[in-house]
This record gives sequence, C-alpha cells and structure tokens, in this order.
Amino acid sequence: MALIRLGFGRQHLYLLRRRSFLLSKLIAVVFAVLLFCEFLIYYLVIFRCDWPEVKTPAHNSGQETLKAMFLADTHLLGEIRGHWLDKLRREWQMERAFQTALWLLQPEVVFILGDIFDEGKWSSPQAWADDVERFQKIFRHPRHVLLKVVAGNHDIGFHYHFVMVNSVALEGDGCNLCSEAEAEIIEISHKLNCSREQEHHSSRCTDEQPLPASAPVLLQHFPLYRRSDANCSGDDAAPLEERDIPFKERYDALSREASQKLLWWLRPRLVLSGHTHSACEVLHGAGTMEISVPSFSWRNRNNPSFIMGMLTPTEYALAKCYLPYENTVLATYCVAVGFLAVLMLAHFKLLASPLLFGWNLLRKLKTM
Repeated sequence: MALIRLGFGRQHLYLLRRRSFLLSKLIAVVFAVLLFCEFLIYYLVIFRCDWPEVKTPAHNSGQETLKAMFLADTHLLGEIRGHWLDKLRREWQMERAFQTALWLLQPEVVFILGDIFDEGKWSSPQAWADDVERFQKIFRHPRHVLLKVVAGNHDIGFHYHFVMVNSVALEGDGCNLCSEAEAEIIEISHKLNCSREQEHHSSRCTDEQPLPASAPVLLQHFPLYRRSDANCSGDDAAPLEERDIPFKERYDALSREASQKLLWWLRPRLVLSGHTHSACEVLHGAGTMEISVPSFSWRNRNNPSFIMGMLTPTEYALAKCYLPYENTVLATYCVAVGFLAVLMLAHFKLLASPLLFGWNLLRKLKTM
C-alpha cells in the first residue's frame, strides 16, 4: 500500500511539473511575441531609416542644417465613431512609432500636416478636450523638439480652413477667415518679395523688416490642385483602381485658383501636403515640387510612413521612413497562435512532439 501511495505521489508530482513546464513555455512565447510586435519591431524597422544628405554648394558650406520630420493624417478616433479596440490598437501603433522615431532619429522639429483628429468638427467641448489630452500623450516630445501642427478638414471644419505654416487659410469665397487669410498671405508675399529685392533697394520696401532671402517651404493639409493621382506611383501611392478617379476641387484638393495664388504669391521651393492618405510627387508650373505625405496610421493604410527632411536656407533633401506593416504584425500573431496550439496538442499527446511531427512531415513529402 505504501509503494502504491509513493508511486501515485511521484506520478502526481510529475504531472504538476509537466503542467508547470507547459505554462512556463506558454508564458515565455506570449511574452516574446508581445515584446516583438508591440515594441522591438518599431526599433528594428525605423533603425534602418537614415537622414538624407543635402548637397550644399561650397560657398554655402557653413549653412546650418535643420532636421525635420513630416507626418500627416493621424486621425485620432473620437467618442462618436471610435470603437475602443480600434482606438487602442491604432493609437498604440502611432505612439510607439512616434516615440521610437524621436529616440532613434533625434529630429529638431516635427510637422503634422493636418487631420490630427477624426471627429474634431463634431466634437463637444469635453470630447475635444479629451481628444487633445490623448494627442498630447501620444505625441509627447522633449522640450528641445519643436512640434508644429497644421489644421485639416476633420479638425476645425471643412472648406473654410486651409491652414499652413504661417496660419494661411484660403479659398476665396468671402468668408471672414478667408478674407483675413488672404490679407495675411499678401502681406507675407510682400515681405518675401522685399527679401528677394534687397539688392535692388526697392522703394516699396523701405519700411519693411527684411526676411531671409530664401524661398519658403509651404506646408499645408490639402494638396495643391491636380486632376487625380493618375501619375502617382510607388508602394504607398493610391491603389491602382483609385488613381484615375478625378479630384474634386475644394474637396480632394485646393481649387485651381487658390493653388495658383499660393504658387504665385509665395513662390515656394517645396510643398508638403497631406489629406489623400497616399504618397505622390507632383511637379507644378515653375518647377515647384509637391510631396503628398501618406497617413501615419494603420487605420488608413497598411504601410504608413513619414518624411525625413534636411533643410538649409537654400537647399533641401528628403527621405521616406516606413513604419512596420500592419499585416506583418498580424501574421506574426497568427504564427504564434498556431505554435501555441501545437504545444498544447503535443502536451496532451493529441499530437506528436513538434520536432517529430515536422520530421515525419518532411519524410512524407520526400516520398511523394
């Protein structure tokens, strides 16, 4: 009887050890997968991004270079249309991507080109305050990093607000804000023209405080007028079936008239815009390049990205930095779930050990 009890005790202890070992393996796998998918993958992917080099002429070699990040269309969900799981998943993705980029790339300034919030134009004051608090948490940054935000149509209404770096809003339909914006942009244009004419000592500029003689970089949410995305290409351009769809003026892009005014008045050397959620490069009239910055959120595309820019007063260089693909993370989780299922089946002897199962499978494949 004592031998039977001793044997039963040993068997019970053996089963407990096996279960503890199984539980340890399950916890280790789950922890490793979570660590990789929610933290490490952002470092591994963004670590491959490098700042571009500015080709500065020899006589301007002493110019200071500014490191700038440009991202767009974060679309933080609100209380109306936002499911809690969707909000949690997408906002965690953007937070980890942004914080990792700040730590690895060390930019001096970050520009977000509009549509920070998805429901800004419908939000109540309390909901708006909550959204702003979440935004400040996700895009927190050190004091030495400057963060500038351009308003978009989902932030503070549609049509009346095309806000740029210098708080420019333009659509020319007589609205109060549009009238004020047009007056401001004309004033800015006048100052820029005076800075370009410093050598000619124009009488119109005697009372003006001159700006640096440098063509501006124009940042805005809506792209300048273009017919469609038909000429856009690349992995993060609009899907093929959407590229030939005509753009609506004042909806998908600025009107032709507003775009011509901006290009004529400001004469920018570069334009960066958002809104379309897809990448595109467009060469406008006098050789001005416009870059459409893709969305930063998995909610809008599987392969989000941002632009890295090195800028001097006269030159610039741009590079794109991709974030982890959402389908890569989902596939990793699916593989992990399958592996855990195999471990469980093998533990309960419903399946041979994974190594033996794989070996037998290979043998069968060779004999086929």
